[in-house]
Amino acid sequence: MFINKLFCQFFLFGGGALLDMVGLAASTAHRGIRHIRIPTTTLSQADSGVGVKNGINAFGKKNFIGSFTPPFAVVNDPHFLATLSERDKRCGYSEAVKVSLIRDEAFFVELEELASKLATFDPSAMERLVYRCAELHMNHIASSGDPFEFGSARPLDFGHWAAHKLEQLSEYKIRHGEAVAIGLALDVIYSRRVGMLEQKAVDRILKLLTTMGFDLFAKELLYEDGEGQLLVVEGLEEFREHLGGELTITLLEGIGKGVEVHEMSIPNVIEAIRELETRWRPPAEQTPRAVA
Repeated sequence: MFINKLFCQFFLFGGGALLDMVGLAASTAHRGIRHIRIPTTTLSQADSGVGVKNGINAFGKKNFIGSFTPPFAVVNDPHFLATLSERDKRCGYSEAVKVSLIRDEAFFVELEELASKLATFDPSAMERLVYRCAELHMNHIASSGDPFEFGSARPLDFGHWAAHKLEQLSEYKIRHGEAVAIGLALDVIYSRRVGMLEQKAVDRILKLLTTMGFDLFAKELLYEDGEGQLLVVEGLEEFREHLGGELTITLLEGIGKGVEVHEMSIPNVIEAIRELETRWRPPAEQTPRAVA
């Protein structure tokens, strides 16, 4: 980060967490100082760096403190991505899958075609993913009619109700992009279980995420409270509180076809978690199922 005093602007270099933290400071100093974001990670270039939100974690909650402050400009330089670890290069992929699933079937097909190159972190494939993902996010912000999220729906948070809780339960050892991949898998399977999505589409989505290199199960999905209830399910109520009113979750009716619902069946959520465990956890580590 450095400050251009002549023009009273912040120039912010970094990943999403740093951009959010300094962006929040820029939004409050002198009732707002113009800031220019220069994101340096796949995740921030594809998603958080081009948004209008600044948020930091507090009181055990994801993004509890924050503001809506659009940057004056965003500069995405793909050369920064070459400096990342493989884990950090991959993390932004899940946000691209997310936005393709709710907004652009053609982009999803393109990601399928690029999957093997993305798995080996081909620079041109990564640049294309970042560009189109950022473009779709910007289009939503500009044209949705609710850029500051005064309404109840946040379609770009598809897969995030569970992702935010998983990050918290893991004490943020699970990174955001990894948690989003698991959250997407969970909500995709749930969408099939309630009759909204065909199995063929589910298989395509899960195959893309795994080909990209994501693990679609985390032990935190099975953490329980003192009464034996899965803690991750608390993420639904916390998400409703985050929205400030009625629960609104985006699910899928098809690839590229997001739809809003206002309730989720807890038994079906739990069965979706169990399905993830069966698919991706070694049998010796799976939790025994109670038999009535």
